Amino acid sequence: MKPTQKVIIVGGVAGGASCAARLRRLDEQAHITVYDRGPFVSFANCGLPYHVGGVIAEESSLLLASPQLFHERFRIGVQVHHEVTAIHRDRKTVTVKNLLTGQSFEDSYDALVLSPGAAPLKPDIPGLDLPGVFTLRSIPDSREIRGWIANTKARHAVVAGGGFIGLEMAENLRHLGLEVTLVQNGPQLMASMDPEMVRPLQAHLESRGIEVKLNTALSSVAQQGDKLLVNQSLLTDLVILGLGVRPETALAKAAGLALGQRGGIAVDLQMRSSDPAIFAIGDAVEVHDLITDSDILLALAGPANRQGRVAADVIAGRDSAFRGVQGTAICGLFDLSVAQTGASEKSLKRAGITSYEKIYLHPKHHVGYYPGAQTLHLKLLFSKPDGRILGMQAVGHCDVARKIDVVSALIQKNGTVFDLEEAELCYAPQFGAAKDALNYAGFIAANHLRGDLPLSHWAALPVDAFLLDVRDPEEFAEGHAPGALNIPLPQLRDRLSELPEHPTLHVYCGVGQRAYYAVRLLLQQGFDARDISGGWITARMVV
Repeated sequence: MKPTQKVIIVGGVAGGASCAARLRRLDEQAHITVYDRGPFVSFANCGLPYHVGGVIAEESSLLLASPQLFHERFRIGVQVHHEVTAIHRDRKTVTVKNLLTGQSFEDSYDALVLSPGAAPLKPDIPGLDLPGVFTLRSIPDSREIRGWIANTKARHAVVAGGGFIGLEMAENLRHLGLEVTLVQNGPQLMASMDPEMVRPLQAHLESRGIEVKLNTALSSVAQQGDKLLVNQSLLTDLVILGLGVRPETALAKAAGLALGQRGGIAVDLQMRSSDPAIFAIGDAVEVHDLITDSDILLALAGPANRQGRVAADVIAGRDSAFRGVQGTAICGLFDLSVAQTGASEKSLKRAGITSYEKIYLHPKHHVGYYPGAQTLHLKLLFSKPDGRILGMQAVGHCDVARKIDVVSALIQKNGTVFDLEEAELCYAPQFGAAKDALNYAGFIAANHLRGDLPLSHWAALPVDAFLLDVRDPEEFAEGHAPGALNIPLPQLRDRLSELPEHPTLHVYCGVGQRAYYAVRLLLQQGFDARDISGGWITARMVV
């Protein structure tokens, strides 16, 4: 029999709890202890905004596993209210402080796993320590926010930050009937996505009564009577900080473990830190972005769970490695969803990747003749000339997650737009179409790579571009690009003489299909024609 290992795990929730349970399944003899400084070792922190808003009514629904369950089911020792305050690498021990009694003691390990997570950003701004200013990381945080709203009979809230937490909290405060102002230090919401793809999101929030202030940094909070004065101009009852998170690395740094360029704990593919006896997982570590080939910080529960499993495998003697991340994520806001996988165009540019193309399309989520068809906004990024899928972003009321999940799986297998053309997906009228929206994305991208569909984009048109609008006159009258010539597609063959012979013709319609037909016609008639990807709907998102 192999010798008994003593394993200490610092922190629970997604990474630490998964690591502990997986390790027990692999090694019945290991002595496993989890120390967590909070009152709960395993809870659904992604559900916290929805508990604040009353969508998840019972706090107990957020509790995934208790110390008692860990002991009874796995014989894992879990000590809550216990903070690991120091690591002594030379003698393989940690100092642990019992936060209830104030007493400290040392515990030894053969393998140590750090899963401290990430803390909400709280910048050096006047007034952030005032009563009524909150961050949301734990169940006690949600209790405080709910209690404050109830006790003060709050009517208005300011949410600072337009990322996942900020947006979800804005929605849930509206569920409670509060007026909400969301301030975002930057020109767009959801900074990980491309700006044109989140414009529908901003309009949707505003339609639900949320005031959105872009390019507005949180600069100060002050007490004014029983209210809070934000940025010297906005009176409110409470402030929620959703400004992002920073990796909790103080313990690792004090122990001399290497940090990465982004400030997270540096780990190898087996989740080992610079000390081979110490592993690190979850929001505190830097991970490898498979698309941009760079190390990033990514605070997502899915990767944290997988990292915990990898660390457990390696500790148990198995050959396991973390493959990296592609940033698959979704956010639901009222009845609208925004999601992404892989690279955004912004991240490609930051990484210096230039050999890519993009397409936009705006299909219905299922066949139009079946009641309830909703428009999806899709952006697909792919490499040239091989067509490897680099990323997709999606916005819509229905079927967003399924579209992104299919593309995510293809990215994981180095799939191409030619694979999208041939993807065999579920079809019935209420679920999709015989040629699914993702098939159409593949058709468009593959047509471009084959030379059948030259593309142009609204954001990169020449100043003197000749624009041809092939929509019907009624559509043209409702809105069109300045200076565009309107020749409806059915009339195009008979009106070719009205087109200039030498300039490039940039052709558009409503969403792109009629423009594609027009471009194919024009190319075969000897014209230099390009399809403006995504048509007039994309123009309204980009401009």
